[in-house]
Amino acid sequence: MDNDWRNDRIGSAHRGENPTVLRRLDSGFAVIGDRQFLPGYSVLLTDDPAVTRLSDLSRARRAAYLGDLERLAEAVERACARLDPAFRRVNIEILGNTDPYLHTHIWPRYDWEPADRVRLPVWLYEAEYRRGEQHALGPRHDALRAAIAAELDRLGEA
Repeated sequence: MDNDWRNDRIGSAHRGENPTVLRRLDSGFAVIGDRQFLPGYSVLLTDDPAVTRLSDLSRARRAAYLGDLERLAEAVERACARLDPAFRRVNIEILGNTDPYLHTHIWPRYDWEPADRVRLPVWLYEAEYRRGEQHALGPRHDALRAAIAAELDRLGEA
């Protein structure tokens, strides 16, 4: 049996076994991406794997999800801007083409990105580069994780 948390990201988050979880939010989990080719890449996961699209949620749950999304995006923006002066902005995407449950990608963008990529969607980076082991989440990302989590906390108190 395969016990890899990646095969059940939401269930493993509920069980406290998903090492990418930054914070539990009202409607889901703020997680840092397992690949950090754009440092600070994060995802908001719904807390219910049966929810496949935003419109599956009641208006109240939808508002909660979008509020959590705004909070995570701003936390990533603040943390990345503080840690890297070349930070430009964040891109936010709800896709759901590979993983069927509702989730939203928060992509930091930087001035140091190649000129032929910086103005385009991140999916146009080569898959080998995006998925490369050199970008695997690890201890070198601890300060970044802590910065995003601290911003999530500050924004939650506001």
